[in-house]
Amino acid sequence: MANIKSAKKRILVNAKKAARNKAIRSKVKTMIKKVEAAVAAGDKEKAQAQLPLAVKEIYMACSKGVIHKNTAARKVSRISKLVNNLG
Repeated sequence: MANIKSAKKRILVNAKKAARNKAIRSKVKTMIKKVEAAVAAGDKEKAQAQLPLAVKEIYMACSKGVIHKNTAARKVSRISKLVNNLG
């Protein structure tokens, strides 16, 4: 355990940031799962409705520095391809 005041603060700040990042990552995963579930069910309308919401969430996570821009682009590409090939 840290003894220095600034080190104690860093521990608290890092824990807070980690919790925020974890929540954002979890939200991204949930949105992707919703799109994939709609595709698996063959529900094209629902998949097309969920896609923009998932894309927005992914790019918001990217802009906040939670995920890398290439990771965001890859995730968007994969779910877009799933929805586009549904048909």
